[in-house]
Amino acid sequence: MRARVIKMIATAVTVAVLILGIPSVILGGILVWQADQLSLESRTQVLGNMVERRIQANEEVTTDNLRSWVLGNDPLSTGYIRVNIPEKEGLIERGEHVEPPRMTAAVVLPSGATLRTEVSAWPTLWKVIRLVIALVAGIIASLTAGYWLALRGSRRISAPLIYLAAQAEQIGSGQVRARVKPSGIEEIDLVQEELVRTGERMAGRLAAERQFASNASHQLRTPLTALSMRIEEIELLSDNEEVRNEARVSLEQVERLTQVINDLLKTTKTGGGNAEAIHVLEIFNQQREEWEEAFESEGRELTFTDEAAQPVLAASSVLSQVLATLIENSLHYGEGTTRVVCRKGTSSRGVMIDVSDEGNGVPEDMTELIFEKGVSARGSTGIGLPLARDLIKGTGGRLELTQNKPPIFTISLPAMPASLDPDVVMPEGILVSVGRRRRRF
Repeated sequence: MRARVIKMIATAVTVAVLILGIPSVILGGILVWQADQLSLESRTQVLGNMVERRIQANEEVTTDNLRSWVLGNDPLSTGYIRVNIPEKEGLIERGEHVEPPRMTAAVVLPSGATLRTEVSAWPTLWKVIRLVIALVAGIIASLTAGYWLALRGSRRISAPLIYLAAQAEQIGSGQVRARVKPSGIEEIDLVQEELVRTGERMAGRLAAERQFASNASHQLRTPLTALSMRIEEIELLSDNEEVRNEARVSLEQVERLTQVINDLLKTTKTGGGNAEAIHVLEIFNQQREEWEEAFESEGRELTFTDEAAQPVLAASSVLSQVLATLIENSLHYGEGTTRVVCRKGTSSRGVMIDVSDEGNGVPEDMTELIFEKGVSARGSTGIGLPLARDLIKGTGGRLELTQNKPPIFTISLPAMPASLDPDVVMPEGILVSVGRRRRRF
């Protein structure tokens, strides 16, 4: 999404700048050339008027006259001047012909004399080149500013969408929350408000399901228990073997029905999920209180460090259980200081939690087998690590052995953006009913 927004804005800015910039470069060059050409023609006309006055006064026009009329910053001072007076002096020249590129101008005087001038076009061309460089620099600056604005605009659009997706994920997992802070983008806010209403509806349905589960637990288990006791009594008191067999079959059916009801109620209670935005530091504090005394009794040290300082999307109970499994393994099979470090992942979307110690770690031949059920390198049941891996995988995370000696187990979790506090973006509290906004078309 963000890449598309950047591409769209950058393309629009590029097209606009090129449509305006290229004609500006061409037009600017033409205007500079025409300005110098008009200046040369104007100076030639002034010089022709001087020549015409001398002709009318029957004075001689010489090369020295031409030299004295073009001094200082006059462009003709380094150019070529030719005066043709057919009836008197004839052809009078000053300077030498200018090599191309050059600019020329000519006038015909009332007396019939003609005046032609030539100057080098290089000064004008340098002006054009400087103008083109300035305009191209402006185009590049505009493109750079446009790309920077595209980046900022994409962040402004993509960030609310990320938080909106996080809210949708929590609603989908059963974690009904209040509305997030409005983004200021009307379309996104409309979607967010609809998510709030969806969450309210889901909350009502979940409440109804839980109420049903509670009622069913009382209404079904009690009579089934009484029925089971009566059938057992019949089985014990009856002398008829056929009756006792039928009672035994009926008792099995009642027990099977009871188990089905228990499974249905369990599914209803646990089907909502519990993934949410949490602070890792809170989990660390909980684990420190639970395990610090055990490590001290063994003369070992347990440290927790939160370098990422970034909220994650996970289930707090699952993350606590997985960390407890890794810390317990380190306590029983590791040595030295056990370190639990939360750090940022290779991308901004992930957070890593490393659990390490200074022991001998996992043998090379057990690296690939350690997460298989029933496999253990130290004679344990081989259930803890596979179960922890399955639990964290169910919440969208990952558990793996990143280094075998000394051992480092790494938990990878999806991260919330660091610029937002989940307590502000998704505050826990009562459901907020939001009215529909009017949208102007």
